[in-house]
Amino acid sequence: MVEEVKAGANAVLPAEPASGAQKPGSSAKEAEGAGKVSIGVLKEIEPRERRVAATPASVGRLVKMGLEVILESGAGASAGFEDAAYAEAGARVVPKAADVFREADVLTKVRPPGAHPETGEHEADQLRAGQKLISFLWPAQNKELVERLAKRNATVLAMDAVPRITRAQKLDALSAMANVNGYRAVIEAASHYGRLLGGQVTAAGRIKPAQVFIIGAGVAGLAAIGAARALGAMVKAFDTRPVVREQVTSMGAEFVPFEFQGETGEGQGGYAKEVSEAYLAAEQQLIAEHCRTSDIVITTALIPGKKAPELITSGAVVGMHRGSVIVDLAAEQGGNCALTERDRTVERYGVTIVGHTDLTSRMARQASELYAMTIVNLLDEIMGKKKTWELSLDDEIQRGMLVLLDGELKWPPPRPEIRGGAPAPAPKPPAHAHPKPEVPESPWPARIGTVLALGFLTPVGLFGSQELVQHLTVFLLACVVGWHLVWNVTPALHTPLMSVTNAISGIILIGGMLLAANGGGGGAPVAALLGAVAVLLASINVAGGFLVTQRMLRMFRK
Repeated sequence: MVEEVKAGANAVLPAEPASGAQKPGSSAKEAEGAGKVSIGVLKEIEPRERRVAATPASVGRLVKMGLEVILESGAGASAGFEDAAYAEAGARVVPKAADVFREADVLTKVRPPGAHPETGEHEADQLRAGQKLISFLWPAQNKELVERLAKRNATVLAMDAVPRITRAQKLDALSAMANVNGYRAVIEAASHYGRLLGGQVTAAGRIKPAQVFIIGAGVAGLAAIGAARALGAMVKAFDTRPVVREQVTSMGAEFVPFEFQGETGEGQGGYAKEVSEAYLAAEQQLIAEHCRTSDIVITTALIPGKKAPELITSGAVVGMHRGSVIVDLAAEQGGNCALTERDRTVERYGVTIVGHTDLTSRMARQASELYAMTIVNLLDEIMGKKKTWELSLDDEIQRGMLVLLDGELKWPPPRPEIRGGAPAPAPKPPAHAHPKPEVPESPWPARIGTVLALGFLTPVGLFGSQELVQHLTVFLLACVVGWHLVWNVTPALHTPLMSVTNAISGIILIGGMLLAANGGGGGAPVAALLGAVAVLLASINVAGGFLVTQRMLRMFRK
């Protein structure tokens, strides 16, 4: 009985004819979907890949956009999504991948097309002429695959080629997967380390916190820093790009600086670049020194389109103490450690080296949800309200991701033009012209200001009451301190700083109310009038300060 219930829940709907003609007995709703753009979701053929390009939640979004979703049976099973959940969300489940290839207009995958491990048939050869494909592709490394897809006159968008611009962040599948990868790397390292990462003081003795060294402070590296810090470890991070220093320190890690005269490791788009042999040797020496004192080392250094740089030499591994762990997130592209073995965990010289390339798949449900939403956002970007597939070569996001257009190679995309011209150089003076001598600033304004201040403060100090002198002293000190505080703040922060400062003038508001209510303290109408004016001005400052602050905060909200 239990097997019958499960079979009913996972029942596969029969494939419809490719022509879209309505079969006898089919519903009117199915007939309406015949003219819709259909999105095909394929099951991944890589044995270690558990992710899927669509989830029931993303299918619901696609259906609301007016698209039809065709899913291969069992595509989401490894990620924890049953066929029945997809069918309930509005997808049409078909028995075989061939049905998806035959009926779908746009195919979606996680990994690049490859040869089936059982049948040997290549997925690229199953595409119909002119069919569209969205997946990770790595076109700079898979040139043979790109040529194979071009023979099918396919239109291919690479999810690993999303431009690194603000408007494209919702499509950045690479960063989403790197975030999961960095987190999982810490979990894997902790499981092999076999000790607590956080320090403790117990009745049995003191436990020192683990020393974690992160090589590469990109998205994966920052995610690893956050996870390791959350578990209580002491974290250091190294990166050839000095601009990431603030990101590392803001997450509570220590940044390891590295300078090499005449060369930097920062490339275009915020990525690292290839460096000289001398630069790499100096880098390896610095890394070896920090590996020697670290319990866990996580490497994330990659260069787009190139083999991963070898940053941890075999000598550096020998220098690490027994029981240490290295997690190499660059294992899929050669590895950052000289002793890394792809898809294996090995022990060398007492050090455990993790080279598995499926860390993201080990969190398949979460990773699939993130990847599926980037696919939804991409389709919404392309189709929008038109509900038709219309690529815009003028759109920098779509052009940056486009590898093939009806079989024509469009990779790599042209470099974006610099918007706005550079400032015009200052006109050079004629050769015969004499430079104007610099006129020194006159010291007299400062001298006159000092004399006036002394002329005002001296009589007050000699003949003023003790209470007045005390209040005046506090007032002048507040002016000096406030001036230096505001002067040393970055100009970009002046507006929020002053808006909050104005809100603090509520103190003046309370003082003015007390003064006005008491009639000036001694029945003086002038003091009462000044108190009322202070209440009015302070109220304006308080209201305006909070209004400006809220307006600025709304700029950072969606």
